[in-house]
Amino acid sequence: MKLTSDQIKDNRPIPVTNAFGKHDKNSHVALAGNQNPGLSWDDAPEGTRSFVLICHDPDVPGKPDDVNQEGREVPADLPRVDFYHWVLVDIPANQRQIAAAADADGVTAKGKPGGPSPAGGIRGINNYTDWFAGDADMAGDYYGYDGPCPPWNDSIVHHYYFTLYALDIEGCGLSGRFGGPEALAAIEGHVLASASLTGTYIINPRLT
Repeated sequence: MKLTSDQIKDNRPIPVTNAFGKHDKNSHVALAGNQNPGLSWDDAPEGTRSFVLICHDPDVPGKPDDVNQEGREVPADLPRVDFYHWVLVDIPANQRQIAAAADADGVTAKGKPGGPSPAGGIRGINNYTDWFAGDADMAGDYYGYDGPCPPWNDSIVHHYYFTLYALDIEGCGLSGRFGGPEALAAIEGHVLASASLTGTYIINPRLT
């Protein structure tokens, strides 16, 4: 199985159009285009009954102490954790693409709703839900795609793994408020094949 994209090129920088945040010389970071990238796939294995798509960043600082703090930089050796940017389950077996900007086109303050996505499949929640939990202007449940916005003072480049799974089940049995870990647990033992693309992104101008 092969996954391709007109926007995401393997191990190359993700376009600002597909990012949640971008560098700003005055305020460090500003909102970006936040369009989901278009994706296409082929050569699904025989017996495929549905697909699941997950995008995650494993390079997120495990401690927030230095994150986005003036005069400080997030150290490269800090332990890192997963941050889920996009979770779509129950994508129909006959679907072979997701159109650019179908699931997200611009930043939506307080998040987007769950349930069926215009891109196909069922939206899971992403980790901006946790990130904005204490922000009165942005707090809410963020379902579907929301793109990269690593700390503006991080000392490492972040990697974004877009992974498509072909499953031997028609549905994952997930609904309501679920995220990446729940989706991965639901598909365990049902994956016939997978394909991935990796994009990179950084806001820290010292690294660009």
